[in-house]
Amino acid sequence: MQRYFLESTYTEALPSLRLTGDDYHHAVHVMRMVVGSRCYLSFRDKRTVIAEIQQITPTEVELIEISQETMEKELPCHVTLACAYTKGDKLELVAQKATELGMSELLGFSGKTSVVKWDDKKLAKKEQRLTKICKEAAEQSHRQMQPDVRLLANMATLVKELPSYDVVLVAYEESAKEGEQATFARAIAACQPGQRLLVIFGPEGGLTPDEINLLITHGGQVCGLGPRILRAETAPLYVLAAMSYQWELLANH
Repeated sequence: MQRYFLESTYTEALPSLRLTGDDYHHAVHVMRMVVGSRCYLSFRDKRTVIAEIQQITPTEVELIEISQETMEKELPCHVTLACAYTKGDKLELVAQKATELGMSELLGFSGKTSVVKWDDKKLAKKEQRLTKICKEAAEQSHRQMQPDVRLLANMATLVKELPSYDVVLVAYEESAKEGEQATFARAIAACQPGQRLLVIFGPEGGLTPDEINLLITHGGQVCGLGPRILRAETAPLYVLAAMSYQWELLANH
């Protein structure tokens, strides 16, 4: 069944459930849904219901709740990825695949070695594009929440965000080159359900020593991600896959 994400909470949406705007167009004109068709509706508070279409008007699809989804689809910890701006559509790839793997939030920032430089207008347009990609990926992968996307101006703005996280990890290729592999494994093994994690990744040229020192000063822990050097768009996916294995597969074995 198709899944749609609504901006309201479950309580705010009651007593009537409706699809409007782009979701209305997708349901009626793309999916060709009719009265009696069913779909998933996911709300901002991570509640998801199976709903059945009761009526289709020229502007709205009206539905009623049939049952609630009970299977947990989200990682037990809130994982935010902070990725420095990279060339081409690499950040779009990360947005899509990281959503499928369980990311809760995507932050972007301009690193010192970032080749691309986006002004406020370009950032706003890119943020809108990435939000759409995350929404579509969340629907496809049957997530119970849609990741948030925020594109920040620079490292200084990112640093101001660090106190709001329980754990801050910084993927650093020099740690990998030195054979350090324990910090990341220890950190994710020690995480408790409900904690907020931030993992920071540099651009193609990596994070500079000054940037690393700044992040360490504000509570970041540098870590390697195995013996191989990963591309800027590969490292975030490696991290989420490892987290899923640790928190979901091992925990339920």
